[in-house]
Amino acid sequence: MARCTAPVEGHRTASGEANCPACRGGRRSYGGYSSYGGYSPSSYSSPSPTRTSGGGAGGGGSFSSTRPQWSSAGSTVSYTPAEVRALTPIRESVEKRASLPDVRDVFLCHAWDDRRGAAKDLHDKLESAGVSVWFSEKDVPLGSNLLREIDRGLAKSRIGIVLVTPALLDRLRSEGIADIELSALLARDLLVPVVHDTTYELLREVSPLLGSRSGLNTAADAMTDIAIKLSELVSLPTSLDPAMN
Repeated sequence: MARCTAPVEGHRTASGEANCPACRGGRRSYGGYSSYGGYSPSSYSSPSPTRTSGGGAGGGGSFSSTRPQWSSAGSTVSYTPAEVRALTPIRESVEKRASLPDVRDVFLCHAWDDRRGAAKDLHDKLESAGVSVWFSEKDVPLGSNLLREIDRGLAKSRIGIVLVTPALLDRLRSEGIADIELSALLARDLLVPVVHDTTYELLREVSPLLGSRSGLNTAADAMTDIAIKLSELVSLPTSLDPAMN
């Protein structure tokens, strides 16, 4: 049997291949495996991933992007692989809970101090993106039992969002209402942290359990883009959406 005269990575020139007794004719052999049509191990490279600025679930920098199955082809936002890994179990839970009647898309957990600032901003952007939101500022009637209303809101929401801000970290240290909401959300395992104006490192110091959950970060994405990602996360195809059947 004729032996290939090239090194393992293949011929460097077409004339070298043509003069090789083993490879002339367009077929060559590598360790018992055959290849055709000018392919050589060194000539193949996997497609480069699309690059997108901004960080993933835990910080800044530049990461490769990917598109989760629930995101439409015409989506205006990019996801990092870390975000897709973190959000995929949440999406699976959303689909499992699709048949539940009369539920909100999300329950928004936030610090009291953020109710007219970052929490209101996120709430408004979510609603603009078509997401139904349980928000204490509008869903807790005056004179009602706050904890009871929170419990009902949690039970009637597909997923929970925790807006992690410096104010929330302060509230968690003092074990206020936000801590009670958070404990219920953590127990349900349907939780997406949205870190804003703080870091995961500081969050882990206050709440290691919440800090272990990857989510979204305004250091990487504008609040508008985060609202779009959450909208895509909870959007259901017509066949699964009880409101459309």
